[in-house]
Amino acid sequence: MRYCIALVKPWNEAAFERWRERLPGEWIVLRRREELTLAALQSIQPRFVFLPHWSWRMPDDVVAAFDCVCFHMTDVPYGRGGSPLQNLVLRGHSDTTLSALRMVHELDAGPVYLKRPLSLDGSAGEIFERAADLIMDMASEIVATEPRPQPQVGTPTLFERRQPHQSELPRGGSAASLYDFIRMLDAEGYPNAFLDWGEHRLRFTEAKLVDGRLTATVSVSPMDGER
Repeated sequence: MRYCIALVKPWNEAAFERWRERLPGEWIVLRRREELTLAALQSIQPRFVFLPHWSWRMPDDVVAAFDCVCFHMTDVPYGRGGSPLQNLVLRGHSDTTLSALRMVHELDAGPVYLKRPLSLDGSAGEIFERAADLIMDMASEIVATEPRPQPQVGTPTLFERRQPHQSELPRGGSAASLYDFIRMLDAEGYPNAFLDWGEHRLRFTEAKLVDGRLTATVSVSPMDGER
């Protein structure tokens, strides 16, 4: 049996390599959106197409022809939409549910194959790494058992995708809330928390909160091209 997996983030690539020898069947790795066309998948004929950390809509002809499985970091229908990790942290959640969905035209609205608990402790990068291994475990179970996806139940709560300018560090708030703000944006490829100071931009990473005291690493760069 053939399976496709789209790997667009380094933590998913690393998790797949850790799991590769335990996965049954033949796995074809795709790394660019342009590879996920109807014609390309028809030539492969995968049983499932797995899409961890996928941020784009799949073409309707693809989701109609193949079982495309995406993974969303909320207990759907709560939290459909963009930037789930950041929206969860801002709402005070300390843990969440990772949902494996069959993709449909409407964003994050497809039926659910599996759900698993996921801690939101640590930086965004650490959370994504934990999620990546959990995704591979869920993908392995889907391949082994082929569960029938069940419709979502309840009234949807929608999240809006955050924009880079929203990463500006709040000027007020407690040490704990500032810690959460910095850590939720601390991952490769994400717009880190920042403050503009004169002609420079200060970016904050590696936040720690110990006994109510917040520390973080600050990098400074010229503002040229930032605005």
